[in-house]
Amino acid sequence: LKHAMPLYLREFAANLPHRTLADLIAYNREHAAEELALFGQELFEQAQAKGPISAAAYRKAFTDCQRYARTLGIDAVLKSKRVSALVAPTGDPAWLIDPINGDAVGASATSPPAVAGYPHVTVPMGQVSGGLPVGLSFIGPAWSDARLLHFAYAYEQATHHRKPPSYAAHSS
Repeated sequence: LKHAMPLYLREFAANLPHRTLADLIAYNREHAAEELALFGQELFEQAQAKGPISAAAYRKAFTDCQRYARTLGIDAVLKSKRVSALVAPTGDPAWLIDPINGDAVGASATSPPAVAGYPHVTVPMGQVSGGLPVGLSFIGPAWSDARLLHFAYAYEQATHHRKPPSYAAHSS
């Protein structure tokens, strides 16, 4: 995050005066009543405290994560099961916004492909009580983007599980 934020800001927010993660942290602190009213910026601050991506500790962690997520993870399962893609629920059902306790994040199928740098696509799988959506993930090896999109499109066309969101009235 610390390394990528300047790249992101330069490409997608070129008109903003903020150029780094440190700039964003400072802005949030200066405007805390508005920007930090519901949530803190602990993850930003933790990322800012990290060293550069050229540091030996970062390089080792990166190499280890790639080994476990790729070679010993996704690639090993695909090969041993002789399949082209992994299919799994994306995660827990979506949660309601909770400004007091924060997000109710649970398990997710998104982390292994993200760490591996592998393609992953999620499509609507249906809804649970209260109309909260759940997703289905298609995960593949390197360079399988087109195949995964084909699988995801075929699933969507066969099931028609996507429902447009409805916005319930909020009571304060």
